Amino acid sequence: MDWKIHSKETRYAGHFSVEEYKLSHERFEGGFTPELTRELVRRNDAVAVVPYDPITDQVVLIEQFRMGVLREKEPWIKEIVAGLIEENELPEEVARREMHEEAGCQLQDLIKIVDFYPSPGGFSELIHLYVGKISIADVAQYAGLDAEGEDIKIHIFSMNEIAEILARGEMRSAVGLIGLQWVVTNQDIIKREWLS
Repeated sequence: MDWKIHSKETRYAGHFSVEEYKLSHERFEGGFTPELTRELVRRNDAVAVVPYDPITDQVVLIEQFRMGVLREKEPWIKEIVAGLIEENELPEEVARREMHEEAGCQLQDLIKIVDFYPSPGGFSELIHLYVGKISIADVAQYAGLDAEGEDIKIHIFSMNEIAEILARGEMRSAVGLIGLQWVVTNQDIIKREWLS
């Protein structure tokens, strides 16, 4: 399968950029589509980590104000730790940095869950998702970088509470939902890896 980009124009450049493409692509039944206009929101790839203490069987969630939740009465949402990959950074380095910045603790180990596109219809972002081994004893109550305007509250939940949060549909962040479901489903694998 092939595609042709006829033109590309940056319509906005800020924290994200929006690019407008004129393109055509091969059709499954043969031939090419007519020229299409499509927008792409370009953003750095990101790393997300489920902070998990396998000894106490507890998970850390962070809570912060989010622009995407402005339609809600209160635009604060619980999430897992996450951050954007800067130039020349490896995903594992970002995981360590963000764990310190957003949860105030040190990352001891990582298990890769999956890489995925959360919204491939118009966003370039690729998420690198992990579960991260931590010690609950090291976790802060509040965290975030003042320079980035972060104001983060830390929450600690037992694995049973996480399962209940998922069952009640209270995890509204897709990245957190995917990560937490994987951790709940694969507890035995994680504990064998980190506690044996």
